[in-house]
Amino acid sequence: MANNVSHITDYKVLARVVLILMSLTLLTIFVTSFHLGAFSVTVALLIAGVKAFFILTYFMHLKYESLLLRLLVTMIFVLYAVIILITFIDYAYR
Repeated sequence: MANNVSHITDYKVLARVVLILMSLTLLTIFVTSFHLGAFSVTVALLIAGVKAFFILTYFMHLKYESLLLRLLVTMIFVLYAVIILITFIDYAYR
């Protein structure tokens, strides 16, 4: 059964999360100035994954949801990571 309690996040927390997201965006831009070769995409995807975590947790209120829903979302990210890994392996051996 779903819990019908409203969860209101404090504006200070949301402001910190926005600052973290902006910092991670600037970090992504900063990392592109280095020539990392094949790792450029990997680093960009890792930073994007961290940003997605913050968005899902705080702006989509996933931290207040049931354990089952959190596990399902986690499994989607694991599946996404496996697909990306398979794609990189396929690209490396062509």
